[in-house]
Amino acid sequence: MQTKVKTSSEIELTAGPEDAGQRIDRWLAERIGEVSRARLQALIRDGHVSGGGTIREARAPVKPGVTYTVTLPPATEADVEGESLPLKIVYEDDSLIVVDKPAGLVVHPAAGHASGTLVNALVAHCGESLSGIGGVKRPGIVHRLDKDTSGLLVVAKTDAAHHSLAAQFKSHGLDGRLHRSYLAFVWGNLPRPKGTIDARLWRSRANRMKIAVARGDLGRSATTHYDVLQTFPGERPAGDVSMLRLVLETGRTHQIRVHLAHIGHPVLGDAVYGSGFKTRLAALGAGAKDAAAALGRQALHAEQLQFEHPITGKKMSFNSPLPPDLERLAKAFGCTPPAKKPAKKMLKRRS
Repeated sequence: MQTKVKTSSEIELTAGPEDAGQRIDRWLAERIGEVSRARLQALIRDGHVSGGGTIREARAPVKPGVTYTVTLPPATEADVEGESLPLKIVYEDDSLIVVDKPAGLVVHPAAGHASGTLVNALVAHCGESLSGIGGVKRPGIVHRLDKDTSGLLVVAKTDAAHHSLAAQFKSHGLDGRLHRSYLAFVWGNLPRPKGTIDARLWRSRANRMKIAVARGDLGRSATTHYDVLQTFPGERPAGDVSMLRLVLETGRTHQIRVHLAHIGHPVLGDAVYGSGFKTRLAALGAGAKDAAAALGRQALHAEQLQFEHPITGKKMSFNSPLPPDLERLAKAFGCTPPAKKPAKKMLKRRS
């Protein structure tokens, strides 16, 4: 098999005897590293792949001796307007960017948040370095944080990086490539120093804006592991607060917040899943009471992110310290800074 790049937008590949009979989309994806299989399937459907004539079927068999041409049309402009917004960039290269998202910043434009999002900021910041995710010049979002959760996010800048990172997040660390952990301040003194919460989740029937624990086998599986780092007694038992480190085995919407509320230990400041615990503020110590009342968001922070670089295969590891508001809260509780925790090896599925 021979590969020849004719121009920046055209690639030629000649199939050898060993390639005979393979699906054209899979064969091309294995040989053109910078283009994902999904993108190649779209190019085939749109008539941008030829070899003895235009090919329209992704399952068409490869024929030995045939020279196939893949035409890469210019990426179209993003339908999201770039905005010059402050970004805390932890790392950036030609394939990806890692940012430390502040609380209050929405990740992706949606109803009620058409602008002022992380995606708007990245479109402006990255500019022409966005080579095209699915043929569009836009950042590739492979995971999200809630608006009022702070911490680390990795975003793809190329189609190939998006494809690889999406696969890593889909496995949630079970293949050993990805690790991410969170820090949270929660109400109460947990009965065990570490544990696992297994509770299936679905969209609440009573309030479609909320996620709820599902009944029986309904909903989608969700697993959260936690370690209690420190516990801070309040002036009364109702004011006890614990600091947890959490690792997800799945990545459902609002998973940590719903799971912790489900076991009776909602995140401090969570107006959606912990609103019934507001009265506990009065049971905190004076300094802690003021810091918690001033928080204005859930005390949840994505502290560590480790993944395999989608192009080089190198292990990338990043840590984010507590942001100023959570740092003030920690000091008010007399908390010692949590030690950085090395990334776990592959999580083993339980039977």
